Amino acid sequence: MADRKLASIPALPGRGILAGLRTVHLVAVLPAIAAGLYFAFGTIALILLAAAAPVLALVISWPPDDADAGGSDRPVNPRARIESVIAARCVFPGRTTACLVVHADDLARLAEQLGPRAAEVISDTILERLSRALRTADTILRLDAANFAVVLAPAARFDLETMLQVAGRLQAAASEPVEVDATRVRPSLSVGFAQVDRVRRPGGAAVLSAAESAMLEARAAGAGSIRAYSAEMQVRRDTQFALQEEVRDALETGEIRAWFQPQISTDTGRVSGFEALARWHHPKRGMVAPGEFLPVIEAAGRMERLGQVMLVQALEALRAWDRAGHSVPSVGVNLSSAELADPALPRRIAWELDRFDLTPGRLTLEILESVISNAPDDIVVRNIAALAELGCGIDLDDFGTGNASITSIRRFAIRRIKIDRSFVARLDTDREQQRMVSAILTMCERLELGSVAEGVETPGEHAMLAQLGCGHVQGFGIARPMPFDDTGAWLSGHAASLTAPPSLGRKLG
Repeated sequence: MADRKLASIPALPGRGILAGLRTVHLVAVLPAIAAGLYFAFGTIALILLAAAAPVLALVISWPPDDADAGGSDRPVNPRARIESVIAARCVFPGRTTACLVVHADDLARLAEQLGPRAAEVISDTILERLSRALRTADTILRLDAANFAVVLAPAARFDLETMLQVAGRLQAAASEPVEVDATRVRPSLSVGFAQVDRVRRPGGAAVLSAAESAMLEARAAGAGSIRAYSAEMQVRRDTQFALQEEVRDALETGEIRAWFQPQISTDTGRVSGFEALARWHHPKRGMVAPGEFLPVIEAAGRMERLGQVMLVQALEALRAWDRAGHSVPSVGVNLSSAELADPALPRRIAWELDRFDLTPGRLTLEILESVISNAPDDIVVRNIAALAELGCGIDLDDFGTGNASITSIRRFAIRRIKIDRSFVARLDTDREQQRMVSAILTMCERLELGSVAEGVETPGEHAMLAQLGCGHVQGFGIARPMPFDDTGAWLSGHAASLTAPPSLGRKLG
């Protein structure tokens, strides 16, 4: 939704933009000019031409008067323009250049909250401020609504310290609040940069791609970060692209499977359900960490397909446990924002439940708190309401890490809160953690919501959660995620261990 809104914001040029065709033509004929001067005037002509090359670069980099005003009828291709600027500035002896790609953090969220027109105003303001912070001979161009490319005027050298200073100056220039419809927004920028001498086979496309790789690493590190391009970074990006190709096949060939982590009741100690978690056993690399392949699946646009695979495998497991005589009340699967945007989602889930002859109450759908707090989309609201009405349980996952309000919790018919691991760690020894969890559980009690604590790793954490009144727990302290084939033995062993009622329940009186 946010991407569609941002797509409606025009990508306009900034100042200091090179006319692409003019530059490419000059670079193309430069060897011929040099050869002619050599034959006509000798070596001295080449020396003079080399000395004048930086001046020529600045001259051809200056735009005609109508460059920013849309005086040309030719469509603006921002990537081609910026690549031609880089290519032109890479050819002069003794001079080099550098490229920065600047990303406006949270612009997609602001487009959702304030509308595309407000996001356009913010983007325009950032472009204007960045332009003012640059030298006259530097070049800036907006690649899209949230991303800006900067090419520095040729210089003898751009070292790391200089580039960090430039990136910091750009961040500072854009950081003042922007007034939009009586709302004050303080822009934050993530910056990636690439020095030409750090890029293998430097050219316009290669240097811009390197700066974009650095920007993506900066974004991954958190809003307001700065990253410099390195060869290792390119290796990681190439690996990610290769994984995108492999992950499409892995989803269809069964390499990506559902593993299951049990949840148990703190009152009875019995299994209250399992959560299905995606795991990838690569034929050559072995187990690939979820933190490595899940972003790749998302970048490849395959989250909906992953959701379908996990749902089917979870329901297959539930039916198999029933046939084996194991008592597993429900199984939980995670729903991504991409799945929740599909209008056919409730109908598809209802069809799968019917196909496996399972009642809706035995399926729990886990939705991230960040999805709930940033879900103005009517389709998302409609889908969650339809699934709750169908009878499926709705769990709010990673509670405490987002901005979900009590109103939104009631609005989305949440059945249970899943308390994030960050609140559970050291709960048995940290009084501040105990107060936080106690407050969450009091809210659950007042709103008549169930509770599940994630990431329970020690008996002390387990015991404290039970005493505070948390209904269910899961984590390595209970059991690690396991393939389906191992769940039967674990269920049998756990059932055998319940020879007496546990003493971990809440102490009354």
